[in-house]
Amino acid sequence: MRIICFKNKFGGNTKSMFWMKISFFCIIFVLPYLAKCQTIVKTSQATTKTLVWSEEFNYTGLPDTTKWTYEKGFVRNREPQFYTWDRKENARVQDGSLIITVIKEDYHGAKYTSASITTNRKYSFTHGRIEVRAKLPKGRGVWPAIWMLGQNKDQVKWPACGEIDIMEYVGHKPNTIEANVHTRDYNHTKGNGRGGRLTFEKPYEDFHIYAVEWYPDRMDFYFDDKMFFSCKNKGEGIGEWPFSAPQYLILNLALKNKWPPGQPGLDDSVFPQEFRVDYVRVYEIK
Repeated sequence: MRIICFKNKFGGNTKSMFWMKISFFCIIFVLPYLAKCQTIVKTSQATTKTLVWSEEFNYTGLPDTTKWTYEKGFVRNREPQFYTWDRKENARVQDGSLIITVIKEDYHGAKYTSASITTNRKYSFTHGRIEVRAKLPKGRGVWPAIWMLGQNKDQVKWPACGEIDIMEYVGHKPNTIEANVHTRDYNHTKGNGRGGRLTFEKPYEDFHIYAVEWYPDRMDFYFDDKMFFSCKNKGEGIGEWPFSAPQYLILNLALKNKWPPGQPGLDDSVFPQEFRVDYVRVYEIK
């Protein structure tokens, strides 16, 4: 193909003008987009976040043991599920996601099996943005969570170690997303727990981003790009705010038989159910 160039009144030609326009377009539109794709970006709150730890689940098999460990057996809250370990039926990485599956089956004296994986003794952190993209299970009785506990929990026990619930979802309330914060002086056993709720129709139908931005003076909780709860540091001491110490992350799919009391129990017809996690990312924020 022949290209004929014509001089314009400024002494150039149409071919060079075309490439000048392309360069201008790239500077104005493309470079800003590329900048957003970098590890260091600007948030809507005019802060800078830098990726410091991540799990993208870009492999196949059991969860990476350099990053994750398991909780085992019957762990807490008199929950009916038995947490297994090294068992792909309950926790596996496939198609770019972690898949935690709760199954109705007889296993070690339990009627249900599931999994809970944590970064305990693998990775802990203090402050920052913790962001998880996940797809929830559905059905009466499911109780998936993305949450954190103080790394010192074996020494000071719960709730003095502090608990940060980035996302709690209870199948009995299918259109409600919750975030909660528990400490020695403020927790649900005292009736003064701090938390927030967001209503969103059928959140289990797609992946969503669940995040907390953890600062020395507060924690801001997000569903996608919407902040729906902020927990302030009241300055009342470690019993109110133990969150100057490291916490580790937990991803689990539990079951709750009746929530709230008086409601119908587990709906066995919904099982198995899957809790899928696309990625986990931890950012330093300034």
